[in-house]
Amino acid sequence: MKTLFLLHFLLHLLLVSQSLADAEPWKESARVDTGGLSRTSFPKGFVFGTAASAYQVEGMASKEGRGPSIWDVFVKKPGTIANNGTAEVSVDEYHKYKEDVDIMAKMNFDAYRFSISWSRIFPNGVGKVNWKGVAYYNRLINYLLERGVTPYANLYHYDLPQALEKKYKGLLSDQVVKDFADFADFCFKAFGDRVKNWMTFNEPRVVAALGYDNGYFAPGRCSKAFGNCTEGNSATEPYIVAHHLILAHAAAVQRYREKYQAQQKGRIGILLDFVWYEPLTRSKADQLAAQRARDFHLGWFLHPIVYGEYPKTMQNIVGARLPKFTKQEVQMVKGSIDFVGINQYTAYYMYDPHRPKQTATGYQMDWNVGFAYERKGVPIGPRAYSYWLYMVPWGMYKAVTYVKERYQNPTVILSENGMDDPGNVTLRAGLHDTTRVNYYKSYLTQLKNAIDDGANVIGYFAWSLLDNFEWRSGYTSRFGLVYVDYTTLKRYPKMSAYWFRKLLSRKHH
Repeated sequence: MKTLFLLHFLLHLLLVSQSLADAEPWKESARVDTGGLSRTSFPKGFVFGTAASAYQVEGMASKEGRGPSIWDVFVKKPGTIANNGTAEVSVDEYHKYKEDVDIMAKMNFDAYRFSISWSRIFPNGVGKVNWKGVAYYNRLINYLLERGVTPYANLYHYDLPQALEKKYKGLLSDQVVKDFADFADFCFKAFGDRVKNWMTFNEPRVVAALGYDNGYFAPGRCSKAFGNCTEGNSATEPYIVAHHLILAHAAAVQRYREKYQAQQKGRIGILLDFVWYEPLTRSKADQLAAQRARDFHLGWFLHPIVYGEYPKTMQNIVGARLPKFTKQEVQMVKGSIDFVGINQYTAYYMYDPHRPKQTATGYQMDWNVGFAYERKGVPIGPRAYSYWLYMVPWGMYKAVTYVKERYQNPTVILSENGMDDPGNVTLRAGLHDTTRVNYYKSYLTQLKNAIDDGANVIGYFAWSLLDNFEWRSGYTSRFGLVYVDYTTLKRYPKMSAYWFRKLLSRKHH
């Protein structure tokens, strides 16, 4: 047996050192261990998929009639993106979508969560339709269905049409509420006969905080004290933007429910990121700090959607800077989800910094918390390549359980989860991604425990199918289950892809 394994291994090395025409040998040589997990570990009908976003994978950013988004302008600022990477080509899913869907099908995935680029459909944000863009999404959706992969369509993943930014300052204007609802309406009409799972926004908190509090993401606005922005106001703009995002979400859901849902029989929700915040010590002050962090992070969006108002902590701290919902808006916002997507990657310790009263203020300052990544010299978990990503599987259990307990056990889709390697990892090392396999194994085990303890989770999406354009990190970070050679755009499934293939096989041994 041992010699056989050795032979397999040597053969494997030989294959890898060749052009690795196909990465199948991993299946043989890696004695893939699913840690006792299989489809049957999860409820009947539980959906497993992978997730991606238009701007990160499609390429063809300025071709086939697509108008620029705020990210197309943002990436052109020198020094913004690692190695000046752009998304002009990225991994060219626009042309390679069949190959990518074939990989999903081969790896036994049930679903694909993709996003629709608003400016590919409406180059000016409103008005004239780019039918080439519509045709692309029709091709993608039809091929997914042909291969037995269910399409999950997200309407907004950071990519506001630049035309609307220019016209009325984009998300800072309430005009965006109607324009987004119109775009959503068009998509429901065009694709809703085949797409039954809709999401309005991906990580609206990231959009508001990174776009308007520290200027780290497009459109790069912040108070001068908090970043090298030329314009913005970190004390007010994040809250105004978040308010418009919530209203735009609710307006789109209202359109869907009034005009399409009865006939199309689909469901609609929103995707929220949620870092688990654990108190650093047992002190009351640290426990309150952790709760403030959760309220300012997840509660900012989920609280209005479930309870019709912002969390009390936020109301008390932000005061007059926090916009208010009218009675009519509360009716539209409250209950505006059929499910909530939770993107969960990591956890941090929180403590009370016992700061004197702040004068300079902004969204992150308003939390009034300290972040810690270790306790008594012990790191909260090993770090992935991204500076923010510590691998903390128990955070998954706590995050999902918190949503169950605090937000009336809504229907949840765990809509993103994954970890990254550095972009310069060699093909050979990149394929042997044992750390990623262990990450998925440990996080899925904790997700299963939360489900066994009553959390209503109906699906799980790994981020991401492919290595791709990772926003500010450009191509220096690889989150994929599939390794992409950025010069040839050739795809090579990693060990983690085969791990999922085994986990999700429908054969009962």
